[in-house]
Amino acid sequence: MSQNPECWKHCLECAALSDVGLRRSNNQDSMVVALASGQQAWERRGHLFVVADGMGAHAAGELASRMAVEAIPLVYQKLSGLNPADALHQAMTAANTQIFERGQATDDFRGMGTTASSLVLLPQGAVVAHCGDSRVYRLRDQKFEQLTFDHSLVWEMSAAGRIPENEVPDYVPKNIITRSLGPSDHAEIDLEGPFPVQAGDTFLLCTDGLSGPVRDEEIGTIVGCLSPEDAARAL
Repeated sequence: MSQNPECWKHCLECAALSDVGLRRSNNQDSMVVALASGQQAWERRGHLFVVADGMGAHAAGELASRMAVEAIPLVYQKLSGLNPADALHQAMTAANTQIFERGQATDDFRGMGTTASSLVLLPQGAVVAHCGDSRVYRLRDQKFEQLTFDHSLVWEMSAAGRIPENEVPDYVPKNIITRSLGPSDHAEIDLEGPFPVQAGDTFLLCTDGLSGPVRDEEIGTIVGCLSPEDAARAL
């Protein structure tokens, strides 16, 4: 897998950036950009992007998110006999197993976990696999929309009660997620798509470190006005 975007400059721009923020000394977010090595590789397996947000004390969250972004691309490419959607789902499942087993091996890491959202851009469209509340968005023709469902207490309550997210009572904690990779030997992973892709589409993957404090309208405006590199820095 090539990490060099030079051969795709004629048709693809991408940028990736993470910031530790002001509240913690370590960064529990991890990401990977795995671009296809050439045209044939793209037609078979596409470009893969993954973001993960770890959780757990004693650096466990940092380890869990790093394991996710290392395992998902590796397993995805190994499963070349499967169609991309099935391979992506199994890659996420394999990451869950690896994180769970690592957590069980050490008391300090027991129960560690991570969100994970993966996007594959293929000739036939965009495929998304996700677990947790890290998000995948798409900007098309000035319409900025979320392609994933937050696996969080707030979103689950909102969906069950058919009430808007912003009307969920304030006493409901907004930082509790209902799914993640690692704490259990089984993870429920959602697959979305394929979504048709057209020229000019912009996709954004992010953790709640961005989507929590910044409104979707603001994120969409920045993504639509700036280049990927500048938008990443601004966000």
